[in-house]
Amino acid sequence: MWLVVLGVLAVVLKLAGIGFMAGLSWWWVLAPFALAALWWQVADSTGITRRKAMQRADEKAAERRQAQMEALGLHSRGSRRGGALPKDVDRPGRDSR
Repeated sequence: MWLVVLGVLAVVLKLAGIGFMAGLSWWWVLAPFALAALWWQVADSTGITRRKAMQRADEKAAERRQAQMEALGLHSRGSRRGGALPKDVDRPGRDSR
């Protein structure tokens, strides 16, 4: 994404005639777009894009799950299972002494 932003900035500077970009060839000005296209092709073919998308989806699902458990009052940060009941709730099969 940063290559596209760099390319847009280079085109704007070239068209406005600002700085050293005004004297550069259009090949150099448009090169970031070619590099971005090349990077996207490599990222898609190697699975980087899909892995990152799956990781983001997994993180969002975990956040939703945690928020729902906390809203229900069932999630205890100290518990490994995450299903701890509040202390004042009787548990089936236990003596309430």
